[in-house]
Parts: sequence; C-alpha cells; structure tokens
Amino acid sequence: MTKAKQVVRILVADDHAIFRDGLRKLLDGVDDIQIVGEASNGVECVKMLAKLKPDILLLDLRMPEKDGLGVLEEVNFDSLPTRVIVLTAAEDDRDVVRAMRLGARGVVLKQSASDLLVKSIRKVHDGEIWLDNRMTAEVIDAFKKSAESGQRREKPLLSEREKEIVQLVAQGFRNREIGEKLFISEQTVKNHLHNIFDKLGVSDRLELALYAIHHRLIDQA
Repeated sequence: MTKAKQVVRILVADDHAIFRDGLRKLLDGVDDIQIVGEASNGVECVKMLAKLKPDILLLDLRMPEKDGLGVLEEVNFDSLPTRVIVLTAAEDDRDVVRAMRLGARGVVLKQSASDLLVKSIRKVHDGEIWLDNRMTAEVIDAFKKSAESGQRREKPLLSEREKEIVQLVAQGFRNREIGEKLFISEQTVKNHLHNIFDKLGVSDRLELALYAIHHRLIDQA
C-alpha cells in the first residue's frame, strides 16, 4: 500500500491582501501544502497560531499592530508544532538576523522564485534550516562579529552525546524533539546544551549551529 503524503498546514501572516492572494493561488496548486489560515497583522497571527497550530508560519516582518519580530518574541514556539519561515523584502538584514535568533528556521525573500518558496517549506518542515544565499552570508557575518567579542576553544572537547545534540540543534530540532530522538529527558538536553554553550563560548542555538558548521563539527547539509 502506498503511503499517503503528509500535508503541510500553513498559516500566512502578511498585511498585503494582494500578496496573500498570490501565495494562496501558488500554494493551492501544490498537493502536499495547504493554507489553513491568513492573518493581516501580528495580533491576528498570535490568536490564529494558538487556535490552528499550523506546521509552518509564513511570517512577514513588517505588519501593523504587532510586527513579525513581536510575534516571535511573544509566542512560545516550543509549545507549538509550528516552525517559522520569515518572508522579507530585505529592507534590513539586522531584523532577519534577529528573527533567526528568536527562533525562525527559514528566511525567504519575497522576490524569490515560487519553486524556492515551496522547497523552503518542505525543508523547514523536515527540520532543516533554510536561508537565502545572500541572507546566509549576512547571518554568518553577524555570527563572526559576535565571535570577535568572546573567546572560543579551537578544538572543544565534546562528548559523543554532545556531538549528537549539536547535530540535531543544527537541523532545527527543539529540546523536546531532541530528547525523544535520543531517549533522554528534555531537562537533560537543556543540561547538555548549557555545557556545550560553555565549552564553545556561544550564546544561543543559531550561533551553535553556525559555529558547528564553520568548524566542521557536523556534516553540513
């Protein structure tokens, strides 16, 4: 028996009705993607997230009442199955970097080709991080600047368990999901991350993922 494709449930949050309509027409033609809701501002977005619990939130950073960064700051995404892809016209790269630090798992430029948006949705849904090529350079540049302000060990002594956790963090998995995969408690994962952060001198999960890739601590996807 052929296994049915899992449908990725999408919530779109953007204040431009024409852009939302275009997204709906694009994604309605994709078999394994379904738009389950649309929000025109950040306040609506927060309410719909709690109600719909979508798999993916396509989030515009520039919205009235509450912007995309405000949504990321307010919502505890660890309690939701939702992963966030930021939609941006790239007015300010600093906002994109901040969005990633607040937990966004992907960044898509609004002027990107439609097939790249569809690909980003599938990749992020599968637990990977998606960055536009130019955005990748910006995020890594911000990471390097922060690296200059702290000391890091060039050859950190990570245990095998810590290396496993670094690999899963870089793939975008949350603490609870990491615990389930490794058959350990969420608190144990947190304890390991505390030790990893201390050993590597990083301050958050994004820095950890970038550091691991830069120093070849993991296989780069």
